[in-house]
Amino acid sequence: MLLHLLVHQPQAIVQIVQQTPTWVWGLLAALLWLGASQWFDRTAGLRRVLLMPVAMTAFSAYGLASAFSSSAHAGAAMGAWLLTAAATTALALWLRPQAPARARYDAAARRFHLPGSAVPLALIVGIFLVKYGVGVELAMQPALARDGTFALQIAVLYGVFNGLFVARALRLWRLAQRPALRIA
Repeated sequence: MLLHLLVHQPQAIVQIVQQTPTWVWGLLAALLWLGASQWFDRTAGLRRVLLMPVAMTAFSAYGLASAFSSSAHAGAAMGAWLLTAAATTALALWLRPQAPARARYDAAARRFHLPGSAVPLALIVGIFLVKYGVGVELAMQPALARDGTFALQIAVLYGVFNGLFVARALRLWRLAQRPALRIA
């Protein structure tokens, strides 16, 4: 319904934005800053590399739970989310098993040297937009919270985003485990 509304009545976006709580825009700004900071080459420790997928997974789990916890389909949605995340992780690792070519791990400093990438920003914005869109849809059509098909579609979307984040972190973790690729 949201997409249909925005296509056929684009002026509706003004009302949607006006009714959005202010804290949501603060969260979006923080997430955009976090994602944009990854456009540039940087160094990071293993904890920091793992923090992003863990945080985005928690945000997705919260999104699913807050939207569908009262539904009889909540368990199926969580299962679909986990299954999709695992399948996406496996597929992403199969298609691209190695970390980016310029990524290095300095064993002495226990830090990664990472090339800049827009991918984390795209994944962060994707998760945010799913959460925001679901919130708007549920505000407009509360009955969707009990719709199993809708819940499964959202769970799959979250699972794809989370699987890509986890695959990225696992590639870097593998890099840290391979002595031949470490900076001495």
